[in-house]
Amino acid sequence: MHPAFSVVFFTTATGAGYGLLALLGLLGGLGFIPADFWLGLVGMALAFGLIVAGLLSSTGHLGRPERAWRAFSQWRSAWLSREGVASVVTFIPACIFGIGWVFLGKSGGWVAVAGLLAAAGAVTTVCTTGMIYASLKPIAQWHSRYTLPAYLIFAGMTGSVLTNALLQAFKQGSTAMLIGTLLATLAGWGWKLTTWRYNDRLEIPTTANTATGLAGGTVRSIEWPHTEENYLLKEMGFRIARKHSAKLRRITQAMAFAAPSVLLAVTFALPWPFAAIVSVAAAISQLAGILVERWLFFAEAKHTVMLYYGRE
Repeated sequence: MHPAFSVVFFTTATGAGYGLLALLGLLGGLGFIPADFWLGLVGMALAFGLIVAGLLSSTGHLGRPERAWRAFSQWRSAWLSREGVASVVTFIPACIFGIGWVFLGKSGGWVAVAGLLAAAGAVTTVCTTGMIYASLKPIAQWHSRYTLPAYLIFAGMTGSVLTNALLQAFKQGSTAMLIGTLLATLAGWGWKLTTWRYNDRLEIPTTANTATGLAGGTVRSIEWPHTEENYLLKEMGFRIARKHSAKLRRITQAMAFAAPSVLLAVTFALPWPFAAIVSVAAAISQLAGILVERWLFFAEAKHTVMLYYGRE
């Protein structure tokens, strides 16, 4: 599939934004993170900024971005529409939580309820985003049991690394948060390796023979369906060389998982402000690595429509 940067950025930014929002709503609402004005303001602004930037970026891949609002009407059947509805609904409790926690300096009570609802909305929205891809049967690499959990795990991983960096910057860091962030990063690394292993061994059952229903021999096209490049070839016929794929996988592992894990482990032994600097570096490295991982997520996917063009 064609890895358009607008969609790559969308899935990375919204995942991190909703992960951060969920943790702030949960930990802030229940009082595990103190109701500090500047900490809360920066945290909520960062979460909202990532979410809004990601959602706006997603419209860049549309042929008519000004008609994006129409997608909301198809929520009964389309995961893309459900994602749009869930993202808008989530803003309601998130704003209520932000008012109570940031501007009124409160936690517990109705602030906790709003925070929990915001966290639930964030998780629901990430689920709908994952289902956009997991529900596509023509793309075997996405239509698997690994896709939806990956979106949830990566949202929790990037959200926790941002939360940890935020807390460290405001001298509110804790050993529990550091441990949780490190474990989330290791879980994301393990899940990504498992997914790659599954996709590399995946045998796609559909061939030109099964698609046409012609048994015996090998079905092949004697003439190209089109004489020039078209939309399907551009969007669904993108191919990446195996050597480039292997190199980008190593970059992903180094930037998204290995470097943040080392930096987070080092943070345990560092005083402030060095712990804050290293934590921010871990967050930057991880988000950059996830951008590469998302690019590969699209580039390595193969759409069965390409059988029509004689590509296995």
